[in-house]
Amino acid sequence: MGDLAKIFKAYDIRGVVPAELDAATAEAIGAAFVRVTGATAVVTAHDMRPSSGPLAAAFARGAAAQGADVVQAGLGSTDLLYYASGILDLPGVMFTASHNPAQYNGMKLCRAGARPIGRDTGLADIRALVEQGVPAFDGAPGTVTDRDVLQGYADHLKTLVDLSGIRPLKVVVDAGNGMAGHTVPPVFAGLPLDLVPLYFELDGTFPNHEANPIEPENLRDLQAKVRATGADLGLAFDGDADRCFAVDERGEIVSPSAITALVAARELAKHPGAPIVYNLISSRAVPEVIAEHGGDGVRTRVGHSFIKQTMADTGAVFGGEHSAHFYFRDFWFADSGMLAALHVLAALGEGAAPLSELLAAYDRYAASGEINSTVADAAAATEQVRAAFGARPGVTIDELDGLTIATDGWWFNLRPSNTEPLLRLNAEASDAATMAAVRDEVLSIVREK
Repeated sequence: MGDLAKIFKAYDIRGVVPAELDAATAEAIGAAFVRVTGATAVVTAHDMRPSSGPLAAAFARGAAAQGADVVQAGLGSTDLLYYASGILDLPGVMFTASHNPAQYNGMKLCRAGARPIGRDTGLADIRALVEQGVPAFDGAPGTVTDRDVLQGYADHLKTLVDLSGIRPLKVVVDAGNGMAGHTVPPVFAGLPLDLVPLYFELDGTFPNHEANPIEPENLRDLQAKVRATGADLGLAFDGDADRCFAVDERGEIVSPSAITALVAARELAKHPGAPIVYNLISSRAVPEVIAEHGGDGVRTRVGHSFIKQTMADTGAVFGGEHSAHFYFRDFWFADSGMLAALHVLAALGEGAAPLSELLAAYDRYAASGEINSTVADAAAATEQVRAAFGARPGVTIDELDGLTIATDGWWFNLRPSNTEPLLRLNAEASDAATMAAVRDEVLSIVREK
């Protein structure tokens, strides 16, 4: 068994296969998962990585040995697993390493109804039990059965977004050889969409590019195809298809914050005055749009477990992260890149304007994107930045997640990685020149240049 300290993260389990995560470890985690959750049945799904099926099977052996029945949904996206957990009211586990390179794999775990399991909500307990050794179960083993939920997933999503009457659209989708190649066809079936597929072949070795659309170089093929085909828009999904990025009809990358603002406005049209959750590195345009549409904006720290918990606590109808995770109350407070994509398609198809024009109202500021810096001492570097900016006129400081320093014209957030010796910088300003100046000054301090 590998070093559990390496693979148990803040929100999930992830490591190199088989050096850090192997079948024996997955089997032990399956047994511990049943013990910690008290589940009598669980549901699993897995992505297209060569190791995902074997790891899921090992987990099922461990869970069944503890007396739990295991429903295997087979190949699926992470939001398909959340659908299965919600519709079946069972704890669930998705086997995926999301956007990580091919040698990685992992598990995303949830309780019944797709409620998240993180370090403070069960994940640490599962790790501790695996370390101690899970006691043998004194009873009959559970059963392991297969269940295809793909069509049910596709049908359910289309009940949540009204796509009736939209104009025909040409859509390029880059699946990155990930799970969107499996889920997009049934979701788009029957809609007035001319689908141009890119890299729909399921291949966990990612032969064309990394399935990580937050990196601009992984969107270049999508941008080129949109321009070459005259498409109305392009969509890109990560490996487990829980995140969705968009490019407009010009092939320009759309800010995930603009998508958050667009979907927020649409949800507030259906639910006036409702809470909408957004994380603190989202554009200032997001709370502005929420307020303009009569909503109650709720700011939270970065991380899906925080978003989901805050949504549950406040009854929020929608939540968005600048990393392109989008969460929906009507989808068990879980995230779904596909559901966000359907909202974009509906908004675009309801009018005649191109996507760039539609989103102009939601894309108001110049942003740096997330910039990572390797540092020896994250706390010391952060304090140097605080000292440099903290006493300036008009500055406000908060520490909800890392260090956020803001004025009327600009803001930045500097926060440490949970798992690596990195500081992550996000900066935004009213114009590109100001943003660049703030960004560069912070980086010069962090990187000691």
